[in-house]
Amino acid sequence: MKAKQCLVVGLGRFGTAVATTLYEMGHEVVAVDQKEENVERVLNLVTHAAILDATEERALRSIGIADFDVVIVAIGTDVQANILATMNAKSLGAPYVVCKAIDEMARRVLERVGADLVIRPEHDMGVRLARQIATPNIVDTLDLGSDYSIVEIEANERLRGSLKALNLSNRFGVQVIAVNRSGRIEITPRAEEELRPHDKLVLIGTSHSIDELRRFLGS
Repeated sequence: MKAKQCLVVGLGRFGTAVATTLYEMGHEVVAVDQKEENVERVLNLVTHAAILDATEERALRSIGIADFDVVIVAIGTDVQANILATMNAKSLGAPYVVCKAIDEMARRVLERVGADLVIRPEHDMGVRLARQIATPNIVDTLDLGSDYSIVEIEANERLRGSLKALNLSNRFGVQVIAVNRSGRIEITPRAEEELRPHDKLVLIGTSHSIDELRRFLGS
């Protein structure tokens, strides 16, 4: 895996977690914040940390923002600063900007000013937790963006039988890409593959299709 050059703007709890985790995973991370105490907290946990006001174009230009592979704008409740930092990053040539939004209105504005990806961590985690509680046989989810996800589910009595007979692609619009049975993984399983309770299936589909399958499994 090629190391990425990452810039994290805003070192609250979310920004700090993103910056330090990316660094631990082997990426080069520059972390900036207006508050000196926030910067000092991550000095030894990232590649470089600095006091910087990301709402000023000159400040972002001085650190060569266009050279970063990813810019994460993790400014918290100051929506205006969040929007200005995002606009500045895109106008100065940052190729991929990820933003944190505190609500739906902020998400819409950030998308309009050029953010490539907008996340709402508390909201997204809440949705994910609710789905896990409502459908405990959903093991894990990988969001692919553009409304597609890969999920791993544990088969129950409602998914007993051959893949051909279950006909998941036509019934729910999901495609089985792997079956894990007691540690033995079958990639692109044949239509004749018989599913049993506790088999783990890896599926790909739209969020809507996967939600339809969730409801079927939980009913």
